[in-house]
Amino acid sequence: MADRGTSNRRRFLAMSAAAATALAGCTGGSDQETETTATTQPDAGADVESFQGSGPLVEERPDLSGTRMEELPDLSGTLNVYLGGGEGGLYVDLLDQLDALYPDFDPKVRSAPTSQLANTIAEESQGGSSSADVFWAVDAGSLAYVADQGITAELPSRVTDPVPDTFHPNDQWVGVAGRARSIPYNTDELSADDIPDDVMEFPETDALAGSMGWAPTYGAFQSFVTAMRQLNGEDETKQWLRGMLEQNVTEYPDEFLTSNAIADGEIAAGFANHYYVLRVKAARPDAPIDLAFTSGDAASLINVSGAQIMKGSGKQELAADFIAHLHSVEAQEFFATTAYSYPMIPGVPPVGGLPSIDELNPPELDLGELSNIEPTLRLMRDVGVL
Repeated sequence: MADRGTSNRRRFLAMSAAAATALAGCTGGSDQETETTATTQPDAGADVESFQGSGPLVEERPDLSGTRMEELPDLSGTLNVYLGGGEGGLYVDLLDQLDALYPDFDPKVRSAPTSQLANTIAEESQGGSSSADVFWAVDAGSLAYVADQGITAELPSRVTDPVPDTFHPNDQWVGVAGRARSIPYNTDELSADDIPDDVMEFPETDALAGSMGWAPTYGAFQSFVTAMRQLNGEDETKQWLRGMLEQNVTEYPDEFLTSNAIADGEIAAGFANHYYVLRVKAARPDAPIDLAFTSGDAASLINVSGAQIMKGSGKQELAADFIAHLHSVEAQEFFATTAYSYPMIPGVPPVGGLPSIDELNPPELDLGELSNIEPTLRLMRDVGVL
């Protein structure tokens, strides 16, 4: 990853009105497990435009490069996809597109919160009864947990080669879309220069005292604290959490609500995945909200949704072809313009004036370490955050 200077970190989002096509309620996944079959949309096609979102965020998109779906093997047969996490509705839309494009392809989707589904796969596999062919999860920690059970197949190089090594550290899973930790702030209350470059300085920053928000029960925030624990140690992480509590940080149920509270002026800044701000701006283009990014610390973490193939699957070739489709130009443009995620291939840029992944400066951290969540939860309980 390239280092970036202050000017790159302080980039304002070049966003205008956009259709509210994103799922504003994607706040961590349904509590109820469901099983569905993707439904055919008759107007789907293999052109990039049919995979794009709508609204000004997709206007004047540059030329895109990478492997197109027409260059990949056709998808044919039934594939059991265990789909974990709050982006499930959006991802099912993409499966609908693939189902329509390939009439002989029949993706069977089983959905549940990511950590729950990861445990289900592990338990089923130990009993020899798992029907999963692919696990598609919204966080690297769950993918690493399943891989650690020894029940995943090594991904072929044709699946992993298009993606930076950081996002397939051991070839047992591979990223398909990224999300960056960020600091949303209210532009009527703060300027980008008010946001420290180092997250560890936040509790001592007078401009932020009594004006910050967070969502400590939310999985993405707990992954952030896990990263801090890995990078800074438990004692320093506890000190940081206590400092934020002493600063009277406001708690919200999830990071979309945190971002809306910033836009409403209830608080001046907070902690959230980057795409929640784009979703706020999609629905409220004049909202006084923008993003800052810290540098080289837990608050600049880039996590991913990703996919892996089960070792017990009898359809590993189809599963690999399916994941290759998730890295196609068309699918990556879907992730960029509909889910507002960071694409995983360099030939498809993010939307909304976001800095590219190469311009961000995430910490050097094996994303697989995010699976070790229990010590984080204990630490947060000890401090009184949970």
